[in-house]
Amino acid sequence: MIPSILIVEDDLTFSTMLKTWLGKKGFEVETASTQAKARKLLGTRSFDLILSDLRLPDKDGMCLLSWLREQQNEVPFIIMTSYAEIQSAVRAMKEGATDYISKPIQPDELLKKIKEAIQPEPSGAATEKKKNASQTTHSFLEGESEEARKLYNYVSLVAPTQMSVLINGASGTGKEYVAHRIHQLSKRADKPFIAIDCGSIPKDLAASEFFGHVKGSFTGALSDKVGAFEEANGGTLFLDEIGNLSYEVQVQLLRALQERRIRRIGSTKEIEVDVRLISATNENLKEAIAKGNFREDLYHRINEFTLQMPALKDRPEDILLFANFFLDQANRELDRSLIGFDAEASEALQKYSWPGNLRQLKNVVKRATLLAQGEFITAKDLGEEIHERKLTEDDRVKPEESFMLHDEETEKHRILKALQQTGNNKSKAAALLGIDRKTLYNKLKLYQIPQ
Repeated sequence: MIPSILIVEDDLTFSTMLKTWLGKKGFEVETASTQAKARKLLGTRSFDLILSDLRLPDKDGMCLLSWLREQQNEVPFIIMTSYAEIQSAVRAMKEGATDYISKPIQPDELLKKIKEAIQPEPSGAATEKKKNASQTTHSFLEGESEEARKLYNYVSLVAPTQMSVLINGASGTGKEYVAHRIHQLSKRADKPFIAIDCGSIPKDLAASEFFGHVKGSFTGALSDKVGAFEEANGGTLFLDEIGNLSYEVQVQLLRALQERRIRRIGSTKEIEVDVRLISATNENLKEAIAKGNFREDLYHRINEFTLQMPALKDRPEDILLFANFFLDQANRELDRSLIGFDAEASEALQKYSWPGNLRQLKNVVKRATLLAQGEFITAKDLGEEIHERKLTEDDRVKPEESFMLHDEETEKHRILKALQQTGNNKSKAAALLGIDRKTLYNKLKLYQIPQ
C-alpha cells in the first residue's frame, strides 16, 4: 500500500515542489494551504503522515495538531519551522508532534524523518538510534543573513569543481564546517574527508602526519604509519591554520601538490595520490609572504578560490538563530528540555560583540543550559561577561555619519542605511545613528518606514 502524506503549507511554490519530490519517492501526496482546508481533507480521508508548516494564514500548525489530538487522531505529525521558532517546535513536541524539521529543508533528512515516523522501529532500537543520531543530526546551522547567503552561494558554486579553496576567517567562525560542506557537495562526497590542525602538529612530526613513515625510520617510529595524504586519497584534505606550518614543511607540501605523489619517511617507494585541498587560516598570508614566513608559490597553489568567513558581530540577525540552535544541541547533550531565552537574555545576546564568534556563543549557551533553573535561560544564566559590552568600531558614530536633524532626506537615508547594516536591529541602528530607541521609532513612524 502506498503511504499517504498531507502537506499543510501556504507557500504554494514550496508545497508543489515538495509534493512533486515526495511523489517521485513513492508517496501519495495531497496539499492544503490553510488549517481549515487541512481539517476538511482530514474529515473525508485518513493519511499516514501530516507535514505541516508552523506558520499558516489561519492560526498555525500547533492548532491543527491540538485539534487532531482532541479527535483522538494519533497520525504522525512533523512540524516544519525555522530556528527562529525553535521554542514553538519544542512545545509542539511536548503536545504530541512526532518530530520537527528546520527550514531550509534538507531532502535526505526529511525523507529519513518521514520513514521513521511512518514505520517506527521497536522502542528499544528507536531509543538507541535516537541516542546515536543526537550526535550527528543538525550538526550545524548556516544562518539566514545576507552574509551567510553570499557565503553559501559561493560554497555551492565552488564545491562541484576541483579548485583548491582557501577559507579566511577569525577563530570560531565555522571554517571546518564550510570545508566539510564543500566536500559533501563535491563529486568526492563518497570518499574520505581528512582534517588536520596544522597548529597542533609538532614541527618534527609534521612530515610524518602528512606523508606517513615506515617502521624504524626515526626514533619512536615503532610501526608503519599512513599519512593524511594517503588517508584522503580520492577525497578531500582539509588543512586548518595552514599558516602555522614551518617553511620546510611548506616546501614538502608544495612538492606533493604539484607532483601528486608522496613518499613515506624512510621509504623509497612513491605513492600516487589524488586529493582536493581545502585550507583555512585566521592569519593574513600575504603579510606572512612579505615577511618571508610563507611561500608565495604555495599560496597561489592553495588559493585558487577564496572564501571569507563573516564574524558573528557582522551578522547580527543570525545571533538568536544560532543561540536557539546551540540550545537545541545542549538540551540533547545535557538531557535537558529548556524552551528558549527570555527577553532580557535575548537582548543581551544581540548586544554582545562575540569576539570568540560561534565557538564562544556555543560555549556560553551550553553553560547557561546547565545552570538554568526554569524553562527559559535568563540574562543571569549567561554570565557577567555577556553584559560587559564593549563599544566596537561599528558602534561608534563617525563625524561624517552624525545625525543631521535639519535634513529630512539625509535622515531617512541614514536610518535606512543603519537598519540595513544591522539587519533591522533597532537597538544597534539607534546606536549607529547616535540616538535612543524611542527617537528612532518616532522617526520610523514620521518617514513611514516599515517596522
